[in-house]
Amino acid sequence: MSVVSKGWWLFAAMLMASSAHADMARRRDAIVEVVQKASPAVVYIGTEQEVESRFRGGRRSALEDFFGGREERRRVQGLGTGVIVDASGIIITNEHVIRGASAIHVVLEDGRTLEAEVLGSDAANDLAVLKVTAREPLPTAKLGTSADLMIGETVVAIGSPFGLSKTVTAGVVSATGRTFRAEDGRVYNDFVQTDAAINPGNSGGPLLNVDAEIIGINTAIFASAQGIGFAIPADKVRRIVDELTRFGKVRLAWVGIEAANLPPQLAAQLGWDRTYGALVAAVEPGSPAEQAGVRRGDVVAEMAGSRIADAEDFDTRVKGYPARSTFGLTLFREQGLRTLQVTPVEFPSRLVETLTWERLGLRLKEARGALAIAALRPGSTAQEIGLEPGDVILRVNNQPVVSLDAFKEAILNARRGRSVLLLVRRGRYGYHVTLPFQGQRL
Repeated sequence: MSVVSKGWWLFAAMLMASSAHADMARRRDAIVEVVQKASPAVVYIGTEQEVESRFRGGRRSALEDFFGGREERRRVQGLGTGVIVDASGIIITNEHVIRGASAIHVVLEDGRTLEAEVLGSDAANDLAVLKVTAREPLPTAKLGTSADLMIGETVVAIGSPFGLSKTVTAGVVSATGRTFRAEDGRVYNDFVQTDAAINPGNSGGPLLNVDAEIIGINTAIFASAQGIGFAIPADKVRRIVDELTRFGKVRLAWVGIEAANLPPQLAAQLGWDRTYGALVAAVEPGSPAEQAGVRRGDVVAEMAGSRIADAEDFDTRVKGYPARSTFGLTLFREQGLRTLQVTPVEFPSRLVETLTWERLGLRLKEARGALAIAALRPGSTAQEIGLEPGDVILRVNNQPVVSLDAFKEAILNARRGRSVLLLVRRGRYGYHVTLPFQGQRL
């Protein structure tokens, strides 16, 4: 090949390389940049859990017939996603991803597998904080804000749907402040809705804006729908994660408002012409709500700028604001709207004791590492069905309780229900008891 030919081929190769480079630069749009920035901070989470099941094969004794079969233990593996938000190894994920896990491991982008410990988790808000230890600082994604989200803005989800790690999907913010009831009966409140594809395994992964900031933690989907996914908004994530990191749990918040659903007839009498809102049925004297100026008969229209659907929605959203975390409450009163600032405090122990005594007929005490019945209210259902002082309470609505604090949390979570399921132990035997809530509502 002549010198001229060699020069021509070299020039052509340079033109092709330059063209390819220009083409890649053109293709590197906002979504590609988000993925390149944030993907190293997204991790795969694997869990292992021991579960009990009934074995019905072979011959069974009379005792096994009574209880439904022999028990056997087996290991079940789960999967999910998380995102590193601190270089020291702090990871955010969903509570349901790690619920009941006996072992948790995290797989980083470079393939390393690290064991994780749980710093704290909260089922009510479906968030958990994990900690892993590495020799060097880990890549992180920035936790942004959800306060200025715009309907229609582009978002990116990164996760491990069906175990396919680092799967990227894109879409838009479809709605904010969304409340819905899932097929399992659980109510989700104040969520970001997106049409970015979210599937099983995406849970705990980040929903990102075009600045590669986390604006939500993906958590739920409609099993029967396509293009409808939900994420916990970043501002709520920040509040809950701060509580879990500092205290290992979310301090139960109390504002002193007894909310009730608002029938259309009563709404019309009050002059409230909207289809949403909750009625303030009572305000506890000396409570944060009373100090802020909330009155009985007010209609709660919004919390922190998001509409309140009903009383259940109000109670659930209060749980997203830990003690000492101020929020705005927009009320309808005397034909006008006004916004008050309310700062919840930790739920007073005296009120839980009152709730337990007046509505369940029980007074409890801690004894030998367990929770035992100390007294029964005369005439209560608990007394009538045969509960006795000394009986040990093991679970409340399937939530283990080994201390008064744990019992308090379980009762507060159940207080809007019509009944509560107790697992009671007397001697060597355990049995389930359902007690109706009676008397005053707090």
